[in-house]
Amino acid sequence: MGTATRATRLENGLRVVTESNGSVSTAVGVWIEAGSRHEAPPHNGSSHFLEHLVFKGTASRSAFAIADDIEKLGGSINGFTTKECTCFHSRTLAQHVPVAVDVLADLVRRPLLKGEDIEIERDVILQEILDAEDSPEDFIHDYFLEQYWPGHPLGWPVLGTRESIVNLDRAVLAGFRQQAYAPDRMIVAAAGGIEHDAFVELCRRHFGEMTGATEATEADRPDFRPGVFAAPRDIEQVHVVIGFPGISVTDPRREVAEVLVSALGGGMSSRLFQKVREERGLAYSIYAFQSAFRDIGYTGVYAATSRDHLTETIRLVLEDVLAVARDGLSAGEIERTKGHLVGSIPLALESTESQMFRLARNQMYFGREVPLDEVVRTIDAVSADDVMLLAREIFAFDRLGIALVGDADGDLVAVPVA
Repeated sequence: MGTATRATRLENGLRVVTESNGSVSTAVGVWIEAGSRHEAPPHNGSSHFLEHLVFKGTASRSAFAIADDIEKLGGSINGFTTKECTCFHSRTLAQHVPVAVDVLADLVRRPLLKGEDIEIERDVILQEILDAEDSPEDFIHDYFLEQYWPGHPLGWPVLGTRESIVNLDRAVLAGFRQQAYAPDRMIVAAAGGIEHDAFVELCRRHFGEMTGATEATEADRPDFRPGVFAAPRDIEQVHVVIGFPGISVTDPRREVAEVLVSALGGGMSSRLFQKVREERGLAYSIYAFQSAFRDIGYTGVYAATSRDHLTETIRLVLEDVLAVARDGLSAGEIERTKGHLVGSIPLALESTESQMFRLARNQMYFGREVPLDEVVRTIDAVSADDVMLLAREIFAFDRLGIALVGDADGDLVAVPVA
């Protein structure tokens, strides 16, 4: 059975988007365009704190009932926060969608935000922060951005800091929710066994009375701070992120960037994996990545290696980066990487949950559905010249940042000049 994607905007500005594909399950998500990027400086972590807190109880459901109303039907419910959004989502059998929407709307619209619950969740989040700090591979990405985009909300951790979480109170959290949870900043997305018009009416019944609108403001882009940043830790390995500027989510060259990053370090056949791990055995884990936001992004390479191998590992990564910017990728690399990316698309969208995530993100960033065949055509059209030109723009050594976590300091690293 084929798929049908439709979108409707309610009278209050809330967007409803569905993909009907005849599945026995349906994933539903309520997406709010409010994340750590939208927080005030003293209140870092507010979005994530609220995401936790709404699950503690609403005007009509206890914390247990929120989970039980979904789980007794065989479904699941959860939430997450990013730098640019908060999402509450559920997956149930298709016939239980009305229950899922009722529970999700209850979370978003009627949380109690009780003082005693705030204190309990404060302790939980402080433990979550400590857990992240105890995981060098997780911590280094936050640390890199904190140093690379200093003082900007995109450089702040989604979880907040120990200092900011201790100082958050009910007035701050309630105020942030009042300002951020406006219908014109919300998307309700569903994928699976769903009928669009009936789902729109369901959303109108649960969300249609919401009021309020967000003032349009121009996003403030961070400045890049190049350099070497070190966070000493008494651990066996040195974790390193080598970062450069990147492109935004909506940049028309986003598929070119996918080819570039994937060929450089996107799998076991990639350049960096083969050179650093397979040929020289310098690192167990190494990969390239790009993190893209609405108006900016960054591109990086992560590796974990020993102190003795750190300098050599960084040298090899930067050599490859320079080589791609200078000479581009071979025709074989281009075709192999494009084949990998095209083949991975349907695999990544096998579940109704991943389909729902894609629907919402397309609506959030593009204001429309981006058909898969459009993505495939764009990937297929990527040329070697496209990749080389973008590599020369991204791999700007005057904006290179290197973050180290472990038994190392900045003196170990000499940043080359391209």
